[in-house]
Amino acid sequence: MPRFAANLSFLFHEVPFEQRFARAAAAGFTGVEYFFPYALPAARIAALLEEHRLTQVLFNLPAGDWEAGERGIATHPGRVSEFRDSVGLALEYAAALGCAQVNCLAGMPPHGADPLRVRETFVANLRYAAGAAAARGVRMLSEPINDRDMPGFYLNRSAQAIELFDEAGSDNLYLQYDVYHMQVMEGDLAPTIERLLPRIAHMQFADTPGRHEPGTGEINFPFLFGHVDRLGYTGWMSAEYRPSAGTEASLGWLRG
Repeated sequence: MPRFAANLSFLFHEVPFEQRFARAAAAGFTGVEYFFPYALPAARIAALLEEHRLTQVLFNLPAGDWEAGERGIATHPGRVSEFRDSVGLALEYAAALGCAQVNCLAGMPPHGADPLRVRETFVANLRYAAGAAAARGVRMLSEPINDRDMPGFYLNRSAQAIELFDEAGSDNLYLQYDVYHMQVMEGDLAPTIERLLPRIAHMQFADTPGRHEPGTGEINFPFLFGHVDRLGYTGWMSAEYRPSAGTEASLGWLRG
């Protein structure tokens, strides 16, 4: 089976954030991710990881004003300096947490922005982030997100992501492939994963409809997990779903 990580922004909501590390370890996870680490000192998170023998698998670059609805600023032409500062902050946390990869959220472009300028800004920001991350030994990822759950999000499909990565021209840009989002947007999961495997550095999953645990929707996860194994994928697969009836009760897929 693949290496499974728990997304602590979705799982173990029964307890406060800092207690979720212990719950993840007790459930059998060896890696964790979450949206953002920045609300806590890096030293505190590092101590939790060490205490519970967990690997920090991934987190996102700062996304702007999350509470106001922002979901990333990489496509904002007027905020390039802010974006570059956010890359520096994320890489400081990555070094402190021993995290080998960070995700760049494309976000929603400003209303009325020129599409060509938005694209040029995103490509330039990806190029900058990838270069800065490479200098620190960190992989830079970006994730397509479905436009049903997040209307207006700039990056929606795997082929679109690869095209933009190629335009940026960096060998340190990788796809964060979310099974849930890509089933909603394009389907054809197994062939797409096989075709793009060299470009995929991280995977996430939830079933659909509902974005609940495996076995609650239409995706054949036993086949998909086995397929990923047969392909020789060596990265992590993170559980990023909303438990339908409590986190521990949702983990039958993990126990086998």
